[in-house]
Amino acid sequence: MANTPQAKKRIRRNERRKVINGNRVSRIRTFVKKVEAAIASGDKAVATEALKAAQPEMQRGVSKGVLHKNTVARKYSRLTKAVAALG
Repeated sequence: MANTPQAKKRIRRNERRKVINGNRVSRIRTFVKKVEAAIASGDKAVATEALKAAQPEMQRGVSKGVLHKNTVARKYSRLTKAVAALG
């Protein structure tokens, strides 16, 4: 257990950040699921719009440090390729 004031404060801070970061990742997952659902339905217009909405959310996750940039790049690439294949 933490025995210095700094360590105790770090634990409190980490727990607050865990909630915020968890919400952020959950929001990103929701946007990605919307794209995947549109791809599954076969509607290219809806999928394209969903992808346009998801991309800034994914990039925000990278800038906030909750997702690695290569992970987001890979996911975005795969989603883009899947939307393009609907044509």
